[in-house]
Amino acid sequence: MDLNLEELRGKIDKVDREIVDRLNERVRLAAEIGRLKHEADEPLYVPAREEEVFEKLLELSDGPLDEPPLRAIYREIISASIALEKKMIIGYLGPEATFTHQAAIKNFGSSLNYKPLHTIGEVFEEVERGDCDYGVVPIENSTEGAVFHSLDMLVETDLTVIAQIYLPIRHCLISQHELNDIESVLSKDQALGQCREWLRRNLAHAQLVPVASTSSAVERAKQDTKTAAIAGHLAAELHGLPVLVEDIQDKKENVTRFLVIGPKASARRENTNYKTSVVLSVKDKVGALQEALEPFSDRKLNLSKIESRPSRRKAWDYYFFVDVLGHHEDDLVSEALGELEENCPFVKCLGSYPVTET
Repeated sequence: MDLNLEELRGKIDKVDREIVDRLNERVRLAAEIGRLKHEADEPLYVPAREEEVFEKLLELSDGPLDEPPLRAIYREIISASIALEKKMIIGYLGPEATFTHQAAIKNFGSSLNYKPLHTIGEVFEEVERGDCDYGVVPIENSTEGAVFHSLDMLVETDLTVIAQIYLPIRHCLISQHELNDIESVLSKDQALGQCREWLRRNLAHAQLVPVASTSSAVERAKQDTKTAAIAGHLAAELHGLPVLVEDIQDKKENVTRFLVIGPKASARRENTNYKTSVVLSVKDKVGALQEALEPFSDRKLNLSKIESRPSRRKAWDYYFFVDVLGHHEDDLVSEALGELEENCPFVKCLGSYPVTET
């Protein structure tokens, strides 16, 4: 028999009571786990364990909820649990409402404390000093490539990479002026690059002005006349400016990868797929890079990325950043790293972390 509106609402109220009771029970259990972790000096945030939880949820769900909403809901449940256990502070490349801020919230949830910092270097420094528990920095974009300052800091720091975040980047043109009246466009240099062709076609007359962040670009656009900013919806909402045009990035599949950095690596877990990031330098001779990478190819290890960067030690000397699938404690990966250390002038493992694409 079909139920009427009030009967359906009554059933929802009953389900809500059950959900709240079960959520509180879950949080109490998580708090007890947190207490045991604290006694054992283990980190509260364990990315691999969280991935296990998400995978199990997907197996349990018969729909209609699919992966994105399930992840979003349980991200907030886990975030609230951690917040009750510890006042955790996440440093990120600010200011508020940047894409790095969005990536941090996507990874840690909205219940933790977030600290915007002016530069990538400051994010590393705050985590190293212990003023922030973890940091979030951009590392590469699918359109514009690597974020070199992050690469440089990874070489210099004692921190380790413990997680990665992929965030789809949807750029908007934001201004209080009409399109034809805009004389200058402000944004982060990478954002301007990601919208290069759209700007050429639609605002060829406008001056492109790089600024520190997408959010600060919107703040300036609010003050300056005949100025627009390129940023995301969150920045437009924060500063109260209208969005003139949405999705102006040249490539619709525009994604930025971010890294979570922390003082201590979390333990390796079984049944988790890992990626390991390594930086190395090679000898100054013909075929040196090919020779350096042979420990991976000889063991049929899959390299998902190779990026070169001047070492800044001397002219024409380079570091090579390599991502290999596997954990540095895996036998084959460990053997390959040991062989690298024997043959390369410089080798540093930057961290092993769960493979995620969402």
